[in-house]
Amino acid sequence: MRLDGFGIFVNDMPSMIRFYRDVLGFEIKENEDTSNVYLVKDGTLFLMYGRNDFEKMTNRKYEYIKGLNGHSEIALYVDTFEEVDTEFANAVSKGAVPVLAPENEPWGQRTCYIADPEGNLIEIGSFNRPFEH
Repeated sequence: MRLDGFGIFVNDMPSMIRFYRDVLGFEIKENEDTSNVYLVKDGTLFLMYGRNDFEKMTNRKYEYIKGLNGHSEIALYVDTFEEVDTEFANAVSKGAVPVLAPENEPWGQRTCYIADPEGNLIEIGSFNRPFEH
């Protein structure tokens, strides 16, 4: 098996699409009014599936966390420490919820956290060098 992408289940599809497209620069692959949305960032597929539609498809009910979601994070990388600060400020100015302002960590990374409209955590970080796989 090969990792193709990752996804989250969302309640308010239009606001989530606008956030990931307009605030974080993800590319949308189809119309906004669908229940199964494919976004792409740097060649990685990011899927958003409407919670109600997923429950109908699987014929199950699920529990969802409200508020800030500490179960997972989406990590975004920038090449320099300065870009961490710039991208944090830019995202917050466009409506992202600030969670942790940029700070230097003991392991050599500068990192910060924001949250999307449904409380999913997003890290913006750097080791002050270009990204390596």
